[in-house]
Amino acid sequence: MVDSYRPLSLKEALDLRADTGAMPFAGGTDLMVRYRYESGAIPDYPRPVMFVNQLDDLRKIRRIDHGLSIGAAVTMTEVLDHDDVPEILKEALLTIAAPGLRNTATIAGNICNASPAGDSICALYALDAGVKLQSPGGERIEPIYQFITGPGKIDLHADEILTEIIIPEDHSTIHLFKKVGTRRANALSKLTLSAVARISDSRIDEIRIAIGAVAPTVVRSLELEKRMEGRSLKEVALEAEDILRDYDALVQPIDDQRSTAVYRKRVAMNLVRHFLLGVVLQQKGA
Repeated sequence: MVDSYRPLSLKEALDLRADTGAMPFAGGTDLMVRYRYESGAIPDYPRPVMFVNQLDDLRKIRRIDHGLSIGAAVTMTEVLDHDDVPEILKEALLTIAAPGLRNTATIAGNICNASPAGDSICALYALDAGVKLQSPGGERIEPIYQFITGPGKIDLHADEILTEIIIPEDHSTIHLFKKVGTRRANALSKLTLSAVARISDSRIDEIRIAIGAVAPTVVRSLELEKRMEGRSLKEVALEAEDILRDYDALVQPIDDQRSTAVYRKRVAMNLVRHFLLGVVLQQKGA
């Protein structure tokens, strides 16, 4: 039998986390799968469980300076219903599980599960999202691409709780989300693509491309994005094949029960090519 706690405030939760190492439990849809023991048995959690879905501080979606904050206990359904949430994230969430599970599951749980196939994670990379991490001693904000360090691995200190997802203001003029799987939803991804760009006066002001399930973590290259930003569509078109070759070198998938490495690589690069050549460079004035 595992010990469990139900704190009445975020402060109490932070103190419990520091004192006992208890695992935060909001929706629990990932934790219950990760630690399942056998059919019908209570999951075999390695540490005490701390329920946090009742904490008001973690149940809010709110506007902040230059962006949006989503509390760690906000369900995916609540995120989908909110007007201020970027469309690409909503499209990603609609491909996760079934409506009943989305009524319980949280984005924070998806992040902390740290699967390279996490559909919401890929979209959050493209949105340049960060996470707020709190402990009794203070707080810090870390970009999601630094917080997730490998499959199932995150940069979370023993006394910290992920309390908010921070999404900067989305100024993109075009976006593309594609999930490749056996079904559109309620199935693990073979791979995903999340990409956004801001185009003005035939120039790429901003571009972000994230590819999921093709490497130990979601693939996103700040270097390649900077190479395209601030340049005209015609200039980028001249270098497009070189840029695509550089993305190809970053895509290093594996064979597993869902797909083969060869299939993943080919489809991933087809999607990157489609976004860059078929969407971005086809904007007016290219």
